[in-house]
Amino acid sequence: MPPHLRAAWRRTLAVLLLVLAAATVFGLVIGQVGAVLALAALGVLAWHYWRLRRVLLGLTVRQRWEPGRGHGAWNELDRLLHRSQTEMRARKRRLLDMLRAYRAAAAALPDAVVVVDRNTQRILWFNKAATDLLGLVHPRDLNAPVSERLQPLPLARWLAAGRNAEPILDAPAPADERLRLNLRLIPYSEDYWLLVARDVSKLLRLEQVRRDFVANVSHELRTPLTVVHGYLDMLEPADFPEWEPMLAEMRKQSQRMTQLVEDLLTLSRLESRDSLPEEPIAMAPLLATLRREAEAFSQGRHRIEVHDEAGCDLLGSSKELHSAFSNLVINAVRYTPAGGTVEVRLAREAGGGVVLAVRDTGYGIPESHIPRLTERFYRVSSSRSRESGGTGLGLSIVKHVLGLHQARLSIESTVGQGSVFAAHFGPERALPRHEGEGAAAAAADAP
Repeated sequence: MPPHLRAAWRRTLAVLLLVLAAATVFGLVIGQVGAVLALAALGVLAWHYWRLRRVLLGLTVRQRWEPGRGHGAWNELDRLLHRSQTEMRARKRRLLDMLRAYRAAAAALPDAVVVVDRNTQRILWFNKAATDLLGLVHPRDLNAPVSERLQPLPLARWLAAGRNAEPILDAPAPADERLRLNLRLIPYSEDYWLLVARDVSKLLRLEQVRRDFVANVSHELRTPLTVVHGYLDMLEPADFPEWEPMLAEMRKQSQRMTQLVEDLLTLSRLESRDSLPEEPIAMAPLLATLRREAEAFSQGRHRIEVHDEAGCDLLGSSKELHSAFSNLVINAVRYTPAGGTVEVRLAREAGGGVVLAVRDTGYGIPESHIPRLTERFYRVSSSRSRESGGTGLGLSIVKHVLGLHQARLSIESTVGQGSVFAAHFGPERALPRHEGEGAAAAAADAP
């Protein structure tokens, strides 16, 4: 107990003893000690009861507490209650000011912010931008079902996914179909979700302009490159011995530019599509083709192994998947030193999915570079890539092809030990294999 409280408690006891002593003396004077002491004790008890009742009433009605003016225990209690009340009110004012500041900040955001109850999926609060982008009106839409108010956006299944909901990258705004929105669902507690909608119309227009520019420039470069390549083919090195090194380098660079233009056109075509024509793809012949391409590119400098362990085919675009798988295999051969091994393995995954993994014993990739490998023209080693004839677009093409098949690319690598590039497909892409493909599968699996 603090010293001032101990002193107040002692003063209260001293006053009580003084009252009882005075009552005893007065009782001796009049010859009624017991009666006077009883009356004094009842008076003291009544006074303490009155002070207790005053404290309880004050706490019940939440009245403003005045600090005590005396030095007894009850006065110290009054001072403690006054101090506690003052601190609580100050804390409440700070919390209210903080809440107003947060609400003002949320209201000033250019992105639409909607607080949604997790259990009922009803709207609890939204900022001003939600009115402009989502068409929500205060107070009409408060406590209304969010999926009903934001039609025609497909939110029912999206909200049902909860924490696993993937962002909706492009959707028309309910308030204005000319606007395009990016929607994200952020669970920030057990009971509430935050729905954030961002206007990405300008970004999408800029992206479309970029795609059109790349496609048009690549298309226009085809003709002059064809002409240059044709004239170079007409120049025989035997006729101009002194120009032979220059002609060889010019042919090499013109072929590299032609491949670069073709890759840019392929990437532009993939980016402009939302889906691809699908058909059953016989994987055994495709794996055999990948083996032949790898061996032709390697020219006997590497050991090529193909293992078909899945026993199934895939549903997808044969041309595009062949291009993606070929990119992975050729990259593995390109960045593996002579004498190394490139292994292609088709296998089933837990849950019924299918994975095509390409493993090499090459140089390996530092971990810091792995997240950026699928960016256009990103190279871990520019000199090594150019020497081997890479364009820097292969993994970008792979990423887009797999994205159009609802598949994903995983990359694992250790410097000095090699890398594993794996394409993971969902169970809906796996198809039963035709019986006639057994021999082809066995041939593909041979080392």
